[in-house]
Amino acid sequence: MERIRRFLEDTRAELGKVTWPTPRQTANLTVIVFIVAGAVGAYIFAWDFVLARAIALIPGLGGT
Repeated sequence: MERIRRFLEDTRAELGKVTWPTPRQTANLTVIVFIVAGAVGAYIFAWDFVLARAIALIPGLGGT
C-alpha cells in the first residue's frame, strides 16, 4: 500500500513540473493538426487516383 501511495505522490509531483499549453496554443495546434491531416489525406488520395488510372491502362489489370 505504501508503494501505491508513493507512486501517486511522485506522479502528482511530476505533473506539477509539466508546462501545460494555454487554451490558445491548444486551439492553434489543433488547427495545424487538422490542416496537416487534410493535406496528407489529399496527397494519398491523389496518388491513389493516379496509380489506379495507370493500372487501369495495363491490359488484363484494368477490369473492364
